[in-house]
Amino acid sequence: MPAPLSAASMPRPVRRSMVRRLKHRIPLRVRHYWKLLTVCVAFLTVLTLVFGSDRIRPYVSSASDEGGDAVTVDLAGRQDLFDSTTAHSISLTFRDADYQRMLDGYFANGEKDYVEADLMIDGTAVPSVGIRLKGNSTLRGLTRDGEARQSQGEGGPPGGGMPGGGMPGGGQPGAGMPDGQPQQDGQPQQGGEGAPAGGGQRPGGAGPGGGASLAAEEPEDLPWLISFDEFVDGRRYQGHQEIAVRVAGMGGGATVLNEALALSLFNVAGEPAQRYAYSSFTVNDRPTTARLIVEHPDEHFADQFDSPGVLYKSLSTSRFEYQGEDPVDYQDDFKQINKKGSQDLQPVINLVKWVTEASDEEFAARLAEHVDVESFARYVAMQNLLLNFDDMAGPGRNYYLWYDLTTKKFSVISWDHNLAFSGSATQGPHDAGSMGGMRGGMGRPPGGGDATGQVPDGAPPQLPEGFPGQRPEGTPPGAGDDGAAPQGADGRRTGPTMGHALKERFLANDAFTEVYESAYRELYQQLYGSGRALEIIDGITAVMATVDGYQAETGSTEAEQLRTIVKQRTESLAKNEVISKG
Repeated sequence: MPAPLSAASMPRPVRRSMVRRLKHRIPLRVRHYWKLLTVCVAFLTVLTLVFGSDRIRPYVSSASDEGGDAVTVDLAGRQDLFDSTTAHSISLTFRDADYQRMLDGYFANGEKDYVEADLMIDGTAVPSVGIRLKGNSTLRGLTRDGEARQSQGEGGPPGGGMPGGGMPGGGQPGAGMPDGQPQQDGQPQQGGEGAPAGGGQRPGGAGPGGGASLAAEEPEDLPWLISFDEFVDGRRYQGHQEIAVRVAGMGGGATVLNEALALSLFNVAGEPAQRYAYSSFTVNDRPTTARLIVEHPDEHFADQFDSPGVLYKSLSTSRFEYQGEDPVDYQDDFKQINKKGSQDLQPVINLVKWVTEASDEEFAARLAEHVDVESFARYVAMQNLLLNFDDMAGPGRNYYLWYDLTTKKFSVISWDHNLAFSGSATQGPHDAGSMGGMRGGMGRPPGGGDATGQVPDGAPPQLPEGFPGQRPEGTPPGAGDDGAAPQGADGRRTGPTMGHALKERFLANDAFTEVYESAYRELYQQLYGSGRALEIIDGITAVMATVDGYQAETGSTEAEQLRTIVKQRTESLAKNEVISKG
């Protein structure tokens, strides 16, 4: 058999014919632009060789105040979902197989995957919504077939810890107070630390790690986030992208009345806060319960402000510490909510850096260039007045930052009030909020002591037994051995941490004492001195009584406990020199 001809030995006409056939197999566009493609490939090769080990940093240079997802449909519904003066109804229907897969993911690795469900809300059908579990420490008490999820890493799951999800012992407003009496001198009375008033376990007791007792077999009692656009792009309901179904059995007991009262008082004070309503809540063929529904801060929430701005959510793993200029290094700290693509995280990084590095003199002189000082004074005063232990300085890091694009200043927006009205009713304007021996921020412990956390008898505050993130004596609550937030096996910060540099420096600096006390006096008169807090409790309980699934006996007991705390808070503060000197 003759040897095959090489290309060089082929006759020239044959070679040309083969080249033409091969050439026509290459797409026409490639043949037309082969020189440009060659240059691009060479350029990419050079970039890979020269910059291959460098990190690409995502910066947005646009100064536009536009941005946001396109809204394709906005369902009007039959009545305003957040009309808090009337009862509402919500029902969810989903496949059990999908629900079990969601539980598999959460119990295996802590993932909160969405389940597709059909929603009926105040008589309006909304098919194919997304629902997922909501919360971090809130879910520490969740069991499946009687078994709790195993903690991930030393500090438990991300955001682990009890506040934001429950009180020691699963108490409610006034926990540790026999017959509704407040703690005296910062010390819990009957029943031990965090024990329910009058002893015994109240509805919605604590689960493992201090979270509420929740069972996967009872989805009607779980904390849910409902997303209208998870499976239908661009869909909204009355402008809302998401709504939160708040969990019972936390600081507010079965009715979560304390959070509803707190949100109402923010409205009375003219401060930005989320809207709420009470609704019957039915899941598949499970029993109907009465649940608190709360607006989830999203792009629609940002529209309430008078000027354009950017909304940032503080994550439960946030530590408000300067970590350099790379936004990627703050992925565990803040999440941008609106104007994505036209704005970025740089203003927050600038704020954190300045607060971290400024001297006390510079902080006093220039804080007003970075923060709306009067607004911030009202925020801090409100947290104290409402006995909200788990605010921006609490372990849950519950707050949003609003960056006004016109003034170039930040305001702090309050969020998550299910631990409001917890602690001592005698807490003064300059006392640090506390619960179960844990302090949330700068100040004296209620009833005296100093800012080191020493209570009158000299005993340092202790974390509840089994609380995640416990460390040797002298280590800040929730901190690691080096004082930093504890980390899991993957290097993410986990577990509770306390304090917040912005709030602590503000309260510690004499330059801001007058603006804070002035705000405190004004808010006290609006909320307590006027009697509005008690009036609001009566109004809320009247609405709750009309909601399907409402437990009248439990609700009445919890409402009376909250009235007692409000009365004691009103009387105690009336005698305080900050109020009386005004």
